[in-house]
Amino acid sequence: MFHFDYLTQGTCSKIISMDLDGDVVRNIQFMGGCDGNLKAIPLILDGWTVDAIESKLTGVQCGMRGTSCANQLAKAVRAGLEASKDPNYKSPLDEDDDE
Repeated sequence: MFHFDYLTQGTCSKIISMDLDGDVVRNIQFMGGCDGNLKAIPLILDGWTVDAIESKLTGVQCGMRGTSCANQLAKAVRAGLEASKDPNYKSPLDEDDDE
């Protein structure tokens, strides 16, 4: 299982965390945002594939923001899948280590 943290843009939620088992997304968590909605989305989508999440959520907008937490999740799952294939991936939440 690969853990991935995504820094959102243009939404009230600031971070989306998830685990990927291949292309299957599990344990989605939003930090910040509309509490009720962001508790429901992970319950519904747990176990869905990256492609299925993208096809349902890409383009969903919240007001005039040009994006939404759902749209950011669609971006996050694709970014997570790509990161899971990169042996040099480092989470943006990790502190910089000057070794």
